[in-house]
Amino acid sequence: MSTRPLPLSRDLFPVVRAIPTRWMDVDVYGHVNNVEYLSYFDTAVNGWLMEQGVLDPRRSETVFLVVETQCAYFSEIVFPDTVHAGVRAVRLGGSSVTYEIALFRGDATSASAQGRFVHVQVDAATRKPTPIEGARRTLLESILLKS
Repeated sequence: MSTRPLPLSRDLFPVVRAIPTRWMDVDVYGHVNNVEYLSYFDTAVNGWLMEQGVLDPRRSETVFLVVETQCAYFSEIVFPDTVHAGVRAVRLGGSSVTYEIALFRGDATSASAQGRFVHVQVDAATRKPTPIEGARRTLLESILLKS
């Protein structure tokens, strides 16, 4: 049996991106619905890759596909909070990268939720895995957790 993880702190993440919540993110229970958290993961990672100039989903010859996600929830996020998504790489393989992502409510230092997000780089046309090289690899290495 695995033990429940403890919330990570904001200072462990080299990349932090702000994501505003939307009215439609909230469910009948008054908090952001659990499915939205994975959307925030996707927005944080892909937005950062695009900002860094290593991904253009419409023009890049290679793109990243999500092959695995996981999320643990610790405290509620509500509208109109701004979510701050901390991103770091914890594994960089030949064609895949595993991220840890933590979502912080406003200025909180302890994660409201956190999880894993695995990307595989593929050829945009064939969808076959391709090696992560060049500027993408260098960028991902810059946020790779040192063991």
